[in-house]
Amino acid sequence: MATITAAMVKDLRETTGVGMMDCKQALAENDGNMEAAIDWLRKKGLSKAAKKSGRIAAEGLIGALTQATKGVVVEVNSETDFVARNEQFQGLVKMIAQVALKVGADVEKIKAAPVGDVTVERAIQDAIATIGENMTLRRAASLEVAQGVVSSYVHNAVVEGAGKMGVIVALESAGKTDELTALGRQIAMHVAATNPQALDPAGLDPAAVTREKDVLADKYRQQGKPENVIEKIVESGLKTYYKEVCLLEQAFIHDNAKSVAQAVKEAEGKIGAPVKITGFVRYALGEGIDRQESDFAAEVAAASGKK
Repeated sequence: MATITAAMVKDLRETTGVGMMDCKQALAENDGNMEAAIDWLRKKGLSKAAKKSGRIAAEGLIGALTQATKGVVVEVNSETDFVARNEQFQGLVKMIAQVALKVGADVEKIKAAPVGDVTVERAIQDAIATIGENMTLRRAASLEVAQGVVSSYVHNAVVEGAGKMGVIVALESAGKTDELTALGRQIAMHVAATNPQALDPAGLDPAAVTREKDVLADKYRQQGKPENVIEKIVESGLKTYYKEVCLLEQAFIHDNAKSVAQAVKEAEGKIGAPVKITGFVRYALGEGIDRQESDFAAEVAAASGKK
């Protein structure tokens, strides 16, 4: 039996918005497994949370750079937010993005690529020595189209092309480049705001869809609904789920009376040709990395043998 700590209960409460006692029971019923506890609460009708969001735990900057039909996004981490405001570090992030645009998104290839008389990896090491804080190139991604544009959007930018979140979106089209670029930026802003999991239902992780179906079915099964009714409810629930997590089916943030797919279709008139979104990448700084948080009171209690 797993030990349920106050920190675990606090995390589950922040993720789901459910009361402390229900969160504690959910964790106890599921041997401390956070994802299973979230599902347990949802089945009880206590939470609508689909998944735990990645905690923003690392500092640094996201760099996004596009050039016509290509675009890249990179994450460079530092130990403190203070370094993210350092001009040398900002220049380093932008330089790494420029290199990635040339050599691709493989982190090891980026590190080995030359910049002047040194490699990117050496440039990072030099910056560490100068600034006095550890830094890492954590990840990179790229998009490219044969014809069209790759547009970008940086949220909370500290300098042009670098900030706390970066998005690139690839649009395939033979239409007007300026209109296409403007549409791409709008869609990139939408992606930043809504964090879709996939372009369309076909792009979703099958395990995530199965999990959603199971949660919906179990919830209504516990309410005594007959199986034939549950099947219809699950089918309807999945359609709602797709509208929440699939980019093309989401309500467009710039005009929520339309879906993103409808907005793209309408924009084709100005652009002068059919438009297809072929991909998107959204990087939020530090997502998926847990920072060790210090709780002085808890540390003193633990040292004294109290919980």
